Amino acid sequence: MSVESSALYDVPGPSAKARHRLYGWIASVVLAAIVAWIVYKLIDTGQFDGDKWAPFEYKGVQRLLLRGLGHTLQVFAWAAVLSLLFGAVFAAGRLSDHRVVRWVAGVVVEFFRAMPVLVMIFFIFIAMKVEPRLALISGLTLYNGSVLAEVFRGGVNAVPKGQREAAYALGMRKTTVMVNILIPQAVRTMLPTIISQLVVTLKDTSLGYLISYEEFLYAGKQIATNLDYSLPFIPVVIVIAPIYIGMCMLLSGLARYLESSGRRRRKVA
Repeated sequence: MSVESSALYDVPGPSAKARHRLYGWIASVVLAAIVAWIVYKLIDTGQFDGDKWAPFEYKGVQRLLLRGLGHTLQVFAWAAVLSLLFGAVFAAGRLSDHRVVRWVAGVVVEFFRAMPVLVMIFFIFIAMKVEPRLALISGLTLYNGSVLAEVFRGGVNAVPKGQREAAYALGMRKTTVMVNILIPQAVRTMLPTIISQLVVTLKDTSLGYLISYEEFLYAGKQIATNLDYSLPFIPVVIVIAPIYIGMCMLLSGLARYLESSGRRRRKVA
């Protein structure tokens, strides 16, 4: 450990290290006990019985799950791209020099940011009679796009004002300053929040099952509520939950990769 870092951090002594190891062992034992209790309850209630897991051996069930997963990824891809575009456009509106544009953009962003995403999805699906897939994409875009608009605006405003003023003093136009100076710096601070919001978008695709859109959770519900398969609710959860978690972890990993690669490029430069 360097002298500079040790000046800000007290190096643990032997007794502190022993205490930390003890805390680690205690936490591990408690966690193992909780996992063992959960597994015991699942076994005790027959959740690992063969008849509950038999459905996953059928090609039709496998195709149903894969089709639902494909629909989930399609909706997420469209909603993610459209949300980023929506956020960029309305963030630019909120940063505009024209008061009317700022006011209109602010009303739109605050309205959709305050509106529950499920209410928007139901309104678009029922009142506007839009087909389920488009209603789901629209609801996700309006909500997440309005949140991202605030993220973009906050990121741009977080850049020190001195850099903006210096660029204007050199005769740069506002668009040039925004594209070449403010946005590149703001992206570095915004990236973790952007990815976090995209994770929310991915998880919210599961709301599609409430309007009977055949996404991943809807496919799982069809299997879990089937009497012919002995209502295998827990097995379905055990199958689909890790897939949702894995997709969210991939997005988080992408954010860490982009952040680290950006740091490497800055060091090289």
